[in-house]
Amino acid sequence: MSQETLLDSSKERLVKPENPVRNVGTPPAYFSCWGLQAYYGESYIVQDVSFNIHEGEIIALLGRNGAGKTSTLRTIARMADPELHHGEIWLDHKPLHRMKDFEAAQNGVGLVPEDRRIIPGLTVEENLQLAQIHGPRGWEIERLYEHFPRLAERRNQEGVTMSGGEQQMLAVARALARDVKLLLLDEPYEGLAPVIVREIEKILEEIKTLGLTTIIVEQNAIAALHLADRALILDMGQVVFDGTAQEVLDNEALRQEYLAI
Repeated sequence: MSQETLLDSSKERLVKPENPVRNVGTPPAYFSCWGLQAYYGESYIVQDVSFNIHEGEIIALLGRNGAGKTSTLRTIARMADPELHHGEIWLDHKPLHRMKDFEAAQNGVGLVPEDRRIIPGLTVEENLQLAQIHGPRGWEIERLYEHFPRLAERRNQEGVTMSGGEQQMLAVARALARDVKLLLLDEPYEGLAPVIVREIEKILEEIKTLGLTTIIVEQNAIAALHLADRALILDMGQVVFDGTAQEVLDNEALRQEYLAI
């Protein structure tokens, strides 16, 4: 079958997913969002995004620069920008769309932003302790150190003085320090040396074996696809593909059209 035929076949399925929420009670999936529309100012950046995630799945959220990937993550995490105008977001039967960002965090959303947001003036351990102050607590700090031995070595070092890769480890560990049910990773490999990327990959592979539901936004699409169970591709703020990660890996025409790889 030619690549063009594969792309045409994929496009036949690139229809709006069945709406997971229709105001008729909580949805069956562990995570669901329906009809998300969010905007910056007067410009819509997330347009009618709908998808479900089953507990323990890892989703690669892909697309070209400006496709709306980070904005979708921020909308799910209930950040102030972009502003949610329409739609519903459910996690473990909890209506995230009715919550502020801190309430979403208290109900299990763990966002690891691209800029990591390590708190200046605090050591590695103090950054982790601060994440647990307002509960619910997740992994104990000693367990985190078992999975992140480099952080254990630097527990008394100021977090912002570490390398970019080490700060990324701290950002992920800080999310796990809370009782996270949905981990949102925004560009976890961005700006890191290949050897550090491999270390982060090992950590994410461990997270996968633990069954933590995760959405990864990553420009290194191939790496994300090898880790993920499913792939969502965004284009102009809309879902244009929802299928298995392997389907995207196998379909060169689809990758070239929407991911330029």
